[in-house]
Amino acid sequence: MNIAYYMPFKPLGHPNPSGDLVAGTELYNYLTKAGHNCQLASRLRCRWIYLRPFALMRLLAEQKKVSQSLSTAPVDLWLSYHSYYKAPDLLGPYCAKKLGIPYVIFQGIYSTKRRRKLKTLPGFYLNRRTLSAADLIFTNKKRDHRNLLRLLPPDRVSYIAPGLHTRNFTFSNEARSRLRSQYELADKVVVMSAAMFRPGVKTDGLTTVIRSCAKLVKEGADIQLLIAGDGNSRAQLKKTGNQLLGKNITFLGKIPRNELYQYYSAADIFAFPGVEESLGMVYLEAQSCGLPVVAYEDWGGGEVIRNSETGLLSSVSEPDLFTQNLKHLVADQELRRALGGNAASHARTHHELDQNYDFLCKRLEDIRTR
Repeated sequence: MNIAYYMPFKPLGHPNPSGDLVAGTELYNYLTKAGHNCQLASRLRCRWIYLRPFALMRLLAEQKKVSQSLSTAPVDLWLSYHSYYKAPDLLGPYCAKKLGIPYVIFQGIYSTKRRRKLKTLPGFYLNRRTLSAADLIFTNKKRDHRNLLRLLPPDRVSYIAPGLHTRNFTFSNEARSRLRSQYELADKVVVMSAAMFRPGVKTDGLTTVIRSCAKLVKEGADIQLLIAGDGNSRAQLKKTGNQLLGKNITFLGKIPRNELYQYYSAADIFAFPGVEESLGMVYLEAQSCGLPVVAYEDWGGGEVIRNSETGLLSSVSEPDLFTQNLKHLVADQELRRALGGNAASHARTHHELDQNYDFLCKRLEDIRTR
């Protein structure tokens, strides 16, 4: 198929990493590898576009430019990755209608609570209009699937389990031995966490992990916390970590994604609350490498972690239980091994990217044929 591919929130190749950028890039790479011709339709960012007058002016010009360009190099369908209130796809529906081709969204989000605030009200209505124009919307979140069915009929909404290339996240005994020696971890129970050091819920989540580990160290646990990531909150997190954990915390810095499996392999537990985490690819990465996960069940953690089978989940309304779950795994090596083994198997059985995207390609073929 010839596919016009577009990422309204953050364009392909954007320098600032995020889970959405990773997922959108992997979808593009998969479709290309599968033999489809994916043309990058535009690099226009729709993030808060309705609050930026100059961006809206550029949108009008981009709509005309892209639709004219694609009319001379015909495509079979338009596929946009991600549309929600903060970054509604305002380019795809217009161009698809102008070209007379199907319009498809991967990861469309419908949240009625966004109409309650004046700032997000325009985004809610613009996004609802975008979603309503789609011939088909894929989603890899069960909560979003339920919400989309409030707006669209079942034949226009399709759930696909989130996935990753598990071959890139496999336990390495060599990496475990090397890194545990390098960081002098000896027989310590190693807790790992990873996130962008971004103000807000990311920083709050990492702070929760630091405080939980500090509480367990005070109780006598021999823990070393490894944190992978970097960003604007670096100084704040390092100050908190050093004050509460001293030598029991190591900041790894920004680790390239293709090297993360080595650090997961060196750890014994992965912990991150995941407040407002839409999905949390780190949960899948850690589980694929055989790590049991401690997280909140309210958001992305509940999508990909099976409580008491591949990790331990708790509610955001019970913050002390997060620490207790971490304590439980720190104290019980056999439980860690059992849940970690289950986690690796679970990732390969239910979250292998190629397997999940094969289904997506079949649905796209059906849409194109119709």
